[in-house]
Order: sequence, then structure tokens, then C-alpha cells
Amino acid sequence: MSKVKYYYDSESLSYKKIERKKGRAFKYTFIFLLASAFFGFLMVFVTSQYVESPKERALKRELQNMELQYELLNKKMQQAETVLNNIADRDNNIYRVFFEANPIPDEQRKAGFGGINRYKDLEGFDNSKLIIESNKRLDVLQKQIVVQSRSLDEIAKLAEEKEKLLAAIPAIQPVSNEDLTRMASGYGMRSDPFTKVRKMHWGMDFTAPRGTPIYASGDGVVKRADSNSSGYGNHIRIDHGYGYISLYAHLYKYNVRKNQKVKRGDLIGFVGSTGRSEAPHLHYEVFKDGQRINPINFYYGSLTAEEFNKLLEHASLENQSLD
Repeated sequence: MSKVKYYYDSESLSYKKIERKKGRAFKYTFIFLLASAFFGFLMVFVTSQYVESPKERALKRELQNMELQYELLNKKMQQAETVLNNIADRDNNIYRVFFEANPIPDEQRKAGFGGINRYKDLEGFDNSKLIIESNKRLDVLQKQIVVQSRSLDEIAKLAEEKEKLLAAIPAIQPVSNEDLTRMASGYGMRSDPFTKVRKMHWGMDFTAPRGTPIYASGDGVVKRADSNSSGYGNHIRIDHGYGYISLYAHLYKYNVRKNQKVKRGDLIGFVGSTGRSEAPHLHYEVFKDGQRINPINFYYGSLTAEEFNKLLEHASLENQSLD
């Protein structure tokens, strides 16, 4: 129950009851409500601008964490790109040069992806540009890794072939130095022991006692081990592949048979004097792509520099050959 209020009337010298006007009460109520709404809106506005809600604080922390993770991802991508560029540089300028392979152009290594828009699903977001650029870098990085991986596979195959080639080249002297009596004759114009006429001597003659071991000068397959070639007597021919063939003539006997695989240094026969020969010795020839070449260029696998120079000196003398 509301209280009744009075006021003092000085004219009548008495207290009179204050009568409330309905319109004024409504006015005051409306003003009060309006003021309350204004201050409430003001408080909400101030709170929303300067005071974070728990949800906003959580979202802000999540955004900061995502920015930190992106920065770390960006650094990792930069490191990966640096390492990959270093590998690509060594691949082009060392490995591929050594194995005589063409370098891979940068356009091929770092090419993007043409055609359809691969990143359409990532458009329309607040950070779409950032997300799309990151995905593009990752895609290019992934493609570079694939290209480099295939290149290294190719290099490995080339290295394997190079290893086979180096093992196949006739690179050692077929008779040990300690078994030699002397180097009788080298490659070039020599005097024929039977006709005394100067003619081309296509190989090297190593004088050694009958029965001295003869070794394969490189990996290969025995293509002939017979005496069916005029002048050579008992002889062996080894096909080393890559266009190389070595020939061992005037043998006393064989230690291999036709189609047998041999390794460099394997015992294949023994020195003799069969065929057109004046004394026990090994006549040794090397063929490359069907052409006879000077065998002295292939002794890097068994002789020291001093031994090679001595052999070169004897092989250069225009003496009489033994076959």
C-alpha cells in the first residue's frame, strides 16, 4: 500500500493531501525506463568494446596460436626449400656433370600447376589468401621433392652403370710385373721377326716363361678360346661390353671356356708360343668399337706411376716384335 503524502497550505493554515496526477506518473515512469535503457545500452556497448567475454578470449587465444603455428610452418617451409635448392644445385652441378647427364632446368623443378583452379574450395574465407599461398608453396615443394627423387633414382642408375663400365674396361696389365722377362714390343710400326719388313704391330708383347699366368684385364664374357685365327695360335677374346674387347694370343693352354663370365684379375690362361710366334710371350690387344687401340692407355688399375713410365719407355722403342 502506497503512502499518502500531505503538504502545508499557508493560506488555510492546514495540511492538505497531495493528489497524484496519472499523466505525470506515466511521464516519470517513461523517462525512468528510457534512461535505464540508454544506460543499459551504453554499458553493453562499452563492455563489448573494451571488455572481452570468455568466448572472445578463447577465440583470440586460438587465433594467436594459429598465427604462431603458421609462422613456424613458414620457417619450416623456408628451411625445406633451402635444403632442396642445395640438393638441386649439387645434383645439377656435381652428380649429373660427373655422370654426363643433362641438368634439370629450374622451370621444370619449380613449375606450378596449370589448368583448373586447385584452390577454389579455399576461397571466400577471412584468411583465404594466406591459406591459398601456403598450399601453393607446399604443392610446389612436394613437386620439387618428386622431381629430385626421380633425378636421384636416375643418378643411382647411372652410378651403377658407371661402376659396371669401370669394372669392364680392360684396365690392368695381363701379366704380373714380377713374371715378366721384359717388355718386348709395343703398339706401332715394328720389324716383323720373320720377314724383317716394317709393319703395324697392333698390340703389346710381354715376354715371360712358358706357363706364366695370364689374367683377365676387365670383367666380361669369354667369346673365343680357340686356335682358329691365323697367326694368333691358342688365343682368348673377352667381350667386356661398352664396345671393349681384349685379346690374349700365343697361349700354352686355357683356364677358361667359351661363354664363361670372368672378373678382372681372374686367371684365364698361360703364356706359350703357339701360332706365329718366335718365343714364349703374350701378345695382347684391345679393341674399342671394332677398332684396335693402344693397350698402354689402360694400365691405370695395376701399375704405379714409376712402373707405367718405365713400361711406356720400353713400349715406345721401335724394335722387333715377337709375332
